[in-house]
Amino acid sequence: MSVTLADIEAAAIRLKGQAVETPLMESPALNDRLGRRVLIKPETLQRVGAFKFRGAYNRLVQLSAEERARGVVAFSSGNHAQGVALAARLLGMPALIVMPSDAPGVKVEATRGYGAEIKLYDRLTEDRVAIADQIAAERGCVVVPAFDDPDIIAGQGTVGLELVRQAQALGVTFDVVTCPIGGGGLLAGVSTAVKALSPSTAIIGVEPAGFDDTLRSLRKGERVTLTPSTRSLCDALESPAPGALTFPVLQKTVADVALVTDAEVASAMRYAFSVLKLVVEPGGSVGLAALLAGKVAFDGVTGLVLSGGNVDPELFARVLREEV
Repeated sequence: MSVTLADIEAAAIRLKGQAVETPLMESPALNDRLGRRVLIKPETLQRVGAFKFRGAYNRLVQLSAEERARGVVAFSSGNHAQGVALAARLLGMPALIVMPSDAPGVKVEATRGYGAEIKLYDRLTEDRVAIADQIAAERGCVVVPAFDDPDIIAGQGTVGLELVRQAQALGVTFDVVTCPIGGGGLLAGVSTAVKALSPSTAIIGVEPAGFDDTLRSLRKGERVTLTPSTRSLCDALESPAPGALTFPVLQKTVADVALVTDAEVASAMRYAFSVLKLVVEPGGSVGLAALLAGKVAFDGVTGLVLSGGNVDPELFARVLREEV
């Protein structure tokens, strides 16, 4: 099932008054550094500190009264967990989130703070999908995927809808838009909106090096699943494969995928903090990292999505001290 601009516009109506319409920011210092004009979409300022609230609320608000009474279950390392937890609280329904035991503590506590029940699992020995499915079967609740769902994709697409319309209000057309890739829900939604409203704009996805499942999949022409033996600084982008729904969208819309190292991501986080005055989590920083490292092979006016700001305080301190 494909997601259309009309689906994204309908999601924007549902989100009005619930999600924050995050601003477009511009930094003369960043423009000078890169030699191009960059308009920044800071989803760090979104509710729960990340874009994920958009898709979660758009999915949950369409549940029936009976489904709401039974509640929802989701699995996530953090931002989707918080998005679902807050959306469920706002809509008066129970939520259980399956989270890895090594998820950043700040994300686990925030999810619990929104009222969700937490079930921890070992990501190396247990299957989070199987755990969620078992809970759903036992309780009769609805599973809310992190990215491979048309309502989730449409909700995330409102980032792209706002991005283009805010730029148009400034009299600007994007030559290129950069956006992080995990499972592809954000990029699929953003690229659908951007290409519908500005067909000439090039869409560049950014992945962590070693977790380049989308790049490999695009090159092969089919979904590739990775089994990395290491971890990435970008815990939010460690999806092993692009989604069954998101991948066909990315095949049609994405011009290129850039890969960034942990060192480049850490450098981008320091730059965002010291120059842009923004706290951006590792996964949310990859687009900025690609631009600073000269890895975006398209010039011109650039849209930059900073997708989230929920970084563990201890990790952030290490990054700032250049220990990462």
